[in-house]
Amino acid sequence: MAWFTSDFNQFFKDLAKNNNKEWFDANRKRYEASVKKPFEAFVTEAIGRIAKHDRSIADLQAKEAIFRINKDIRFSKDKTPYKLETSAIVSPAGRKDHAVPGIYFAFGPEAVKFYGGCYSPEKEQLFAIREAILKDGKGFRKAIGSKAFTTLFGTVQGEANKVLPPEFKAAAGKEPLIANKQFYVGSEKPAKLVTDPKLMDALMDHWLAMCPFNVWLAKALK
Repeated sequence: MAWFTSDFNQFFKDLAKNNNKEWFDANRKRYEASVKKPFEAFVTEAIGRIAKHDRSIADLQAKEAIFRINKDIRFSKDKTPYKLETSAIVSPAGRKDHAVPGIYFAFGPEAVKFYGGCYSPEKEQLFAIREAILKDGKGFRKAIGSKAFTTLFGTVQGEANKVLPPEFKAAAGKEPLIANKQFYVGSEKPAKLVTDPKLMDALMDHWLAMCPFNVWLAKALK
């Protein structure tokens, strides 16, 4: 059985044409039935399945993982109030800390997205990751070298510094990824996957593929 009906993506398509509070309030019951409630059920199941492999997220609640549909428009030129997808992050910190390794997923009419790793490390966290690469370059490469990882994600993504601190400059010749200031992986699938009964299987395939990378990063950040 599929987790979502075709109205999941249709709701966001209609919202894109009517991105205002009046339309949303008039369609709130539709949002609850087609998007919010089934997504909460999906996230709850995802947490349960992942917790069988990783007990650190066993106590995470869906409400702690799911992002609000309301956008933060305080500093944005785009003042439309609602996002055109729904998303969550399953990690020990949930949505509170985007630097804690976990799996982020977002569903909408553009794509089904699966991302992992460490998206926004603070200065000290970035130093810790780079230092870990310096000390355990083989372990780092092993974590991102499996066939499943390279098939689904290719390689580690993220912006890179053009100028590195002196202690990491020499290492960049052997391991260019040490210059990254973000360490994340991502995969985007066709939006039609959201109504496929195998959606949860796809999420778990991506989580299992990124798991060694997330574990390595978590150790580096301790």
